[in-house]
Amino acid sequence: MIGSGSANSVKPKLLVVTSTFPRWPNDTDPPFVYELSKRLIGTFDVVVHTPHYQGALVDEQMAGMRIHRFRYFFAPFERLAGGSGIVPKLRLNKLYYLLLPIFLCAQLCSLLLLVYQFRPDVLHAHWLIPQGFLAVVVKKMFNVPVVVTAHGADVFSLRTPLAIALKKWVVNNVNRVTAVSSALSQVLVVDTKIIRQPDIVPMGVDASLFSPCEKNETIRQKYGIHGQFLLFVGRLTEKKGVRHLVEAMSLVIRDAPEAKLLIVGHGELERQLQKQVRQLGLEEVVLFAGGMANVQLPAYYAAADIFIGPSVQVQDGDTEGFGLTFVEAVMSGCLVIGTKVGGIEDIIEDGETGYLVPPGDSNALAAKIVDVVTALDNHENMRSKARAGVVGKYDWNVITAKYIDAYLSHL
Repeated sequence: MIGSGSANSVKPKLLVVTSTFPRWPNDTDPPFVYELSKRLIGTFDVVVHTPHYQGALVDEQMAGMRIHRFRYFFAPFERLAGGSGIVPKLRLNKLYYLLLPIFLCAQLCSLLLLVYQFRPDVLHAHWLIPQGFLAVVVKKMFNVPVVVTAHGADVFSLRTPLAIALKKWVVNNVNRVTAVSSALSQVLVVDTKIIRQPDIVPMGVDASLFSPCEKNETIRQKYGIHGQFLLFVGRLTEKKGVRHLVEAMSLVIRDAPEAKLLIVGHGELERQLQKQVRQLGLEEVVLFAGGMANVQLPAYYAAADIFIGPSVQVQDGDTEGFGLTFVEAVMSGCLVIGTKVGGIEDIIEDGETGYLVPPGDSNALAAKIVDVVTALDNHENMRSKARAGVVGKYDWNVITAKYIDAYLSHL
């Protein structure tokens, strides 16, 4: 069990509470909470509280942080968090709802014990529900300042009266609320009537890692790509809108027959998308690379000509909270095509730093792809302008400093 730390430590103690965190080295799960947390160890003594997953360690040291993964069931069934994420798993298999109450009770009990042992000076909860709710309980019991970050599904989805009431209670009882995009902030303000406007502080990207310098032509050779290289990276889940991109590709190849699309990622829709590709006869055009660790992605972005993120808003309102893959792609020198939903418009200025099309419109998406792939050489100014803009706004050095200020202001 993690102890309370060195008696000689002069660093303030930060407890990070999250449901998304790498389960092991080079995991394919999104690493943004890990990337932020590891950059804080120079200023804070950092402990991370996150769910256990089969095959992961319960307690370990990782990149200078102490990680505690709470147990909530028999190991083979601890799959609610990790992989495709909690909300998509609940949508896909209703049996997971039976595990949810046990998960929440175990999370609360484990968190209270960890707070009692570690005695943090400040707590950062990622997502309003359930982590933000539990953080407020901790604050009231232990008088610990709390910063909570809204990421997307916790605001755009979960719109029942009860969920909105819980979110309102959370945001009006923590010390600081941040949202990863302006679109997210706007919905949060309307839903919760928050007393203090959320600070817009997204997750960051390492500009030294995601760079055009990472370009590696062997990737094209590996997948037999000799013409225009189109790329999608992300979870294969409904809100990512990949089925619209696959449909668009059946139109793109009429005007750009050498173009190929590489899909990087896993998710609950993977088999459906592969079936769609077969039905459209696109097996030689749309290729699946599977999930990859974040450290592998820079070379793929840098090798690609265009990154395409066809996100949509799903029936329950969930959509792209921010769009971190767009930042990674732009930093790597990709041209980007996205849709007018969620936080994507914070990143892409249509016609200036990339292109935006209506969500769910395969025809419009195909037309824009054709326009860009047939004039790739005319976009060098757009590439350089876009990269300079995102480096200045989203490099981890910029983002980490903002979070450090947020924590220290409440000590």
